[in-house]
Amino acid sequence: MTELRHRGATDADLPPEDKGSESELKDGASDSDSKVDAGVPEVPVPSDDTPEVLNKALSGLSSRWKNWWVRGILTLAMISFFFFIIYMGPIVLMMIVLCVQIKCFQEIITIGYSVYHSYHLPWFRTLSWYFLLCVNYFFYGETVTDYFFSLVQREEPLRILSKYHRFISFALYLTGFCMFVLSLVKKHYRLQFYMFGWTHVTLLIVVTQSHLIIHNLFEGMIWFIVPISCVICNDIMAYMFGFFFGRTPLIKLSPKKTWEGFIGGFFATVVFGILLSYVMAGYRYFVCPVEFNNDSNRFQVDCEPSDLFQLQDYALPAVLESFTGWTTVRLYPFQIHSIALSAFASIMGPFGGFFASGFKRAFKIKDFANTIPGHGGIMDRFDCQYLMATFVNVYIASFIRGPNPSKVIQQLLALRPDQQLYIFNSLKTHLTEKGLLPALEEAAV
Repeated sequence: MTELRHRGATDADLPPEDKGSESELKDGASDSDSKVDAGVPEVPVPSDDTPEVLNKALSGLSSRWKNWWVRGILTLAMISFFFFIIYMGPIVLMMIVLCVQIKCFQEIITIGYSVYHSYHLPWFRTLSWYFLLCVNYFFYGETVTDYFFSLVQREEPLRILSKYHRFISFALYLTGFCMFVLSLVKKHYRLQFYMFGWTHVTLLIVVTQSHLIIHNLFEGMIWFIVPISCVICNDIMAYMFGFFFGRTPLIKLSPKKTWEGFIGGFFATVVFGILLSYVMAGYRYFVCPVEFNNDSNRFQVDCEPSDLFQLQDYALPAVLESFTGWTTVRLYPFQIHSIALSAFASIMGPFGGFFASGFKRAFKIKDFANTIPGHGGIMDRFDCQYLMATFVNVYIASFIRGPNPSKVIQQLLALRPDQQLYIFNSLKTHLTEKGLLPALEEAAV
C-alpha cells in the first residue's frame, strides 16, 4: 500500500519496477550526487492506511489484485462524492476547490518539513501558511471584486477593501518577507532559502491553479465538470488498459505507465468527452455562467444558452459520409471544443503526473501522503488537474470569451458623473456615425 521507499532500503524490499529505476539512478549518478543524496534526511514512513474491512475481505488476493480492488472501490467512492458536490451547486464546488488547495499545499509543505525538520529551521511552517493566507487573500479578493462588484459597492467596508485591495495584499506579503529575513540563521542560510523557494513554487503550482479552476467555474459549470471528468476518465482508462494490456514502458519516471495504457486512455477519453458534452450541453444548469443576483443576494445559474450550446448541422467529410451513409450530423459546437479538452487531458495532462513522479522520486517517496487508500494523497489525485486548469482558462480566453457587457456597465457605474457623461456622448457620436442611433430612434417612434 502507501509506502515510502528510501535509497537506504535493500533491493529485496523494493518492487521490481523500483529496482530497475534504483539501479539506473545508481549507475547514472556521479560520486558528488551520491554524497548529496546521502546527506538528505529521510522522510518518515507512514503506516498502512487501508481500512481493516478491506484488508480482511481481500486477504486472499495477490498484492497486484488487492491494489486493483482497493483502487477501484475508492475510485467509485470518489466519483460518487464528485456527483454529490455537483448536485450541491457552484458554491459548494468552490469550497471543495479551496479545501483541496489547502490539503495539497499541506502535503507538499509537509514533505519539505519532514526532510529538513532535523535542522530546526525557524518559522518555516508558520511562514509557509502565512504566505498561503496572503496569496489566497489576493486572488480571492480579485475574484470578489470582479464577480461581486455591485455587492462590494453597496457596503462601505467592502468598497474600501476593494479600492486598496492590491496595496493591502502587497503589504501583507511584504510583512512575511521581512519576517523571513529576520528569521535567517547563519548556519542554515542555504536551507532556509531552499525552503523559501519551496514555499513559493508550491504557491505557484497549487494556489494559482485552483484560482483558475474557480474562474473556469464562473464561465459555466460545464467548463469545470467536463475537463475534470476527462482527466479522471483518462486516469482510469489508462490504468485499465495498462493493467490488462500493458507491455511497453512509456517513461522511466513512471515505470508502470505503458504505451498501451496511454493510447487506450486517449481514445477512450475523447469518446467520453464528446458523449458527456452532448448530455450536459442540453441543460442550462451546466452551460449558463455562474452569476451573482443583486436582488436576491444569491448565485444564479440561468440564461439563454449561447450559440455554443445550440444544436447545429455539420457536413461530414466525404470519407466519413461514404462510411456512415450520413451527409450531416447534429452536434453542439461545444462538442467540437470538447475534443480539444479531451486531447489535452489525454496527451499533456499525464505530464503533470510525470512531473509529480519525478518530484516524488527526487525525495524517494511513493506518494505525497496516505489520505486515500490505494491512491496516496490528495495531490496524487490532482497532479494532472492543475495543468488542465491552466489550459482551460487559456482556451476560454483565446477562443471562447468575448467582451462582457455586464462588467463594462459595472465599471461605468463606478466612474464619476462627468466621466460617465463623456463616455455617453462619445458612444452616442459613435452610434450616430454608424447609422445605428437614428434607426433605434425611428423604431422607438
